[in-house]
Amino acid sequence: MTKGIITVIGKDKVGIIGKVCVLLSEQDVNILDISQTILGDFFNMLMIVDLDNNKIPFNELVTKLDECGQNLGVEF
Repeated sequence: MTKGIITVIGKDKVGIIGKVCVLLSEQDVNILDISQTILGDFFNMLMIVDLDNNKIPFNELVTKLDECGQNLGVEF
């Protein structure tokens, strides 16, 4: 199994988890574990994912995550 770690940090707002999960689901990336906390106004999330069935090359997934982060105002 090829595993990856995804971190998300930024100002908390509605929809961060949902949009990241939808993006990963669309690429058949399975979330194995997820932890999220809110410290003050800041959102922190750590995900361990299974990349074995990823539909696109890894570098394209990174690009999609970066674009998602820009739209949400968070960093991956």
